[in-house]
Amino acid sequence: MADVTKLSGVKVMVIDDSNTIRRSAEMFLVQAGYQVVLAEDGFDALAKIADHQPAVIFCDIMMPRLDGYQTCALIKKNKHFCNTPLIMLSSKESLFDQARGRLVGSDDYLTKPFTQDGLLQVVAKFSPPTA
Repeated sequence: MADVTKLSGVKVMVIDDSNTIRRSAEMFLVQAGYQVVLAEDGFDALAKIADHQPAVIFCDIMMPRLDGYQTCALIKKNKHFCNTPLIMLSSKESLFDQARGRLVGSDDYLTKPFTQDGLLQVVAKFSPPTA
């Protein structure tokens, strides 16, 4: 886990309508030294993303109003965030969901509930190196 500590200070956005998932992710990431931005849904995320400029984004699939696929597509269509790694979160391990996520631009897929190690491995995989 030494590589993960080198990436501390990296800003990670977690978009999920579940308070439990948001808080668990926040706790795991903050303990590892990451900065965390939380969003309750796609609209909340779109309102916060420009101000916070996250280096990595986790986005739940099943959310009210604007689902994860729509949120991912909107983020990836923005020229400032098209290269920002976006990882879909879902409680289902469906290949269909993973393929649909790829079609809208997601870079990876993480199944909920996730472990601290699992979450940190994905963040480390996509985090930019820090000086």
